[in-house]
Amino acid sequence: MEVTEIRISISDDKKTKAYVSITFDNILVVHGVKILDGKKGIFIAMPSKRIGDRFRDLVHPLNTEFRSIIQEKVLSEYKKMSQGRNDVEQVTCVCQSNS
Repeated sequence: MEVTEIRISISDDKKTKAYVSITFDNILVVHGVKILDGKKGIFIAMPSKRIGDRFRDLVHPLNTEFRSIIQEKVLSEYKKMSQGRNDVEQVTCVCQSNS
């Protein structure tokens, strides 16, 4: 499964840096991914729902390798977008497949 498109919308919130939609193989879109600023730096959080006092992921990779691939691509595009472009509110990246 390849990431074929990433859409990033900047947030005004201090902790939530952006909201992301990721398209896989041009056939599946996952909305509600967040770029968060944590104690150890920025990272992505998959879409989740509050159940009682906990949050549960609605969608998530089944292994750390695929999670790392998604996080690297999303954060790479976010960093490119945020460098010197404070006036940008949304960006779309059409990612090229490595295969």
